[in-house]
Amino acid sequence: MHSASEFPPGWRRLSMVLALGTLILIAIGGLVTSHGVGMAVPDWPNSYGYNMFAFPVSQWVGGILYEHSHRLWASLVGFLTLWLALWVNGKASRPWLRGFGIVCAVLGAAAAFKGSISLGNVIFLLATGVAAYFVGRVWPQCDAAPRSLRWLTLAALALVLIQGLFGGLRVVMMIDSLGIVHAALAQLFFCLSAVLAVLFNGRWKAWRNASLRETTNPRMFGLVLTLSIVIFAQLLLGASMRHQHAGLAVPDFPLAYGKIWPPTDAAFLELINNSRVDVRDFHPITGGQILLHMIHRLTALAIVGLVVVVVGLAFREASCAWRRWSMAGAALVSVQAGLGAWTVWSNKAADIATAHVVVGALTLVWSVLFTMALAVNRESRKNSNSGARPQEPVWSHAQASTT
Repeated sequence: MHSASEFPPGWRRLSMVLALGTLILIAIGGLVTSHGVGMAVPDWPNSYGYNMFAFPVSQWVGGILYEHSHRLWASLVGFLTLWLALWVNGKASRPWLRGFGIVCAVLGAAAAFKGSISLGNVIFLLATGVAAYFVGRVWPQCDAAPRSLRWLTLAALALVLIQGLFGGLRVVMMIDSLGIVHAALAQLFFCLSAVLAVLFNGRWKAWRNASLRETTNPRMFGLVLTLSIVIFAQLLLGASMRHQHAGLAVPDFPLAYGKIWPPTDAAFLELINNSRVDVRDFHPITGGQILLHMIHRLTALAIVGLVVVVVGLAFREASCAWRRWSMAGAALVSVQAGLGAWTVWSNKAADIATAHVVVGALTLVWSVLFTMALAVNRESRKNSNSGARPQEPVWSHAQASTT
């Protein structure tokens, strides 16, 4: 059996760059939403009629800077994902890459004769087609990864394409709910990119061996899995609030309009809407938005409670590994809770609200990887207790190729 160290070093580096790039993309997207500039560039996939990659730098001003930077960075993340998927599928990727190049070149040639397509887009299609075709004649040179890893990278590629499509449709159709889906897919893609980085770097081996001779509370796995689901639900609630511009539907904390639970009757809603002075939130506050905000707070309390239980269980065990995992989560959740409160106190300052989004994404990835670590360890313990030789996961069988 090959060890994870036999994966081409490039796979490991590229997967880590992809995960980091995705986190940065989430941060840039958070700034776009926090500044309310998602429509600063009103067309897609072009930017004010220009090919996205040829948009003049002199026009990157104000909200356009945030939105256009978001598009360019998203394109980079998409390219990195495509690069990884092709590379991991090895020599079998070559015909697909050449075919893609031919299609792009044909589309570029057809666009040149149509006349209604901008010259920048024609040049982009032709250049992409030629480059893809000739690269596909010589690269990749390595054998393919195990099937499980190939499918994971292809799933990542499909997800990033769908993610980009929803982002573009949000601009073209001007529907807030598409922005919520766009945000949810971003969190899922970040988790998948982090999982790929872990698998390509062989961290699962440390998880398999952690506490192999120690006692692990059987409830730990189920508890952390539940925590992952609740955190994802919480991020969906947060995305719904942000894209409905309901982040300050309740403008005080820890109370809500001076009460433990705020009223939502028509008279109260009329009173607070008439007294608002924040010109950014031009839509009137609704009872549903107040309820959404309060559910977000209650879910945050549930997450804090679950993390406290996880830490308690971890410290009953002899394993230092699970203690470190649990304390990392406790630190992230503590910072996240503080940022949530600060977002309200700062009147939803863009930098604080964006930091809240970024730490939320990191918290979700922490819970997903912790769940994965416990699953790998639990399976190894099961094999150990049955007397069977611990099985190497299928992703450990790498071909020792480099390019």
